[in-house]
Amino acid sequence: MPEPATLLEPVRDIARNAGDRILTIYNTAFDITEKDDRSPLTQADLASHRAICEALGELTPDIPVLSEESASLDVTERLGWSRFWLVDPLDGTKEFIKRNGEFTVNIALVEDHHPVLGVVHVPATGASYLAARHHGAFRQDGNDLPRAIHVRPRHEGKLRVVGSRSHATEALQQFIANLGEHEFVAVGSSLKFCLIAEGGADLYPRLGPTSEWDTAAAQCVVEVAGGRVIDLQGAPLRYNARDTLLNPHFLVCADRERDWLRYLPTDG
Repeated sequence: MPEPATLLEPVRDIARNAGDRILTIYNTAFDITEKDDRSPLTQADLASHRAICEALGELTPDIPVLSEESASLDVTERLGWSRFWLVDPLDGTKEFIKRNGEFTVNIALVEDHHPVLGVVHVPATGASYLAARHHGAFRQDGNDLPRAIHVRPRHEGKLRVVGSRSHATEALQQFIANLGEHEFVAVGSSLKFCLIAEGGADLYPRLGPTSEWDTAAAQCVVEVAGGRVIDLQGAPLRYNARDTLLNPHFLVCADRERDWLRYLPTDG
């Protein structure tokens, strides 16, 4: 099996190609339909899905691919995978529809329930966030050379908290209030993780629903950049370990030493 780092550049190129396909549709009067869970679906989601699955199949024919837009897989078959690609071909479809640019392509390689490679590409800006186990975390803007990124160290200034534009909950509002003085920045898609990974924010609390393809690639970027992605028991998020593909609630933290869980609402 190839080391994750050897796959980083070809996977980046796959994500970029998918991003180009997304942008082609982004600049048209695209149609919007609804999936069974009433979440939006566009031609861009499907075009990106097809491009990524085909390219990953050529790159690593022996590694299965699980994409958000895949047909439903047999749970027993899926749980038997020890290594697989986990893909969100268009993370932030609502942001895509709003045309605010805050959507991403997410590709992760998962081994033994943990992401060991992550690529998060931002089609609207051309930025790519890249990470692989034992290799490093990087941001690459267009054809510029990749530059290493790292979470910002613990500091005593005002906390910078990043969160979703669309998923505020009462528990989240209480958690943020418990933090004390802070600055809140609303950002769409997995860009919230990336902002923490490159030192632009301290904390992303997610006390609402997400799926595994929403988080795996960006979790790898954050962790390799020195941060943590933990559930409300303090354990790292795990993948393909249960019948469901829904994540538990979680926190993305730059400061690995601070006890962020103590700010949770007492009934949370």
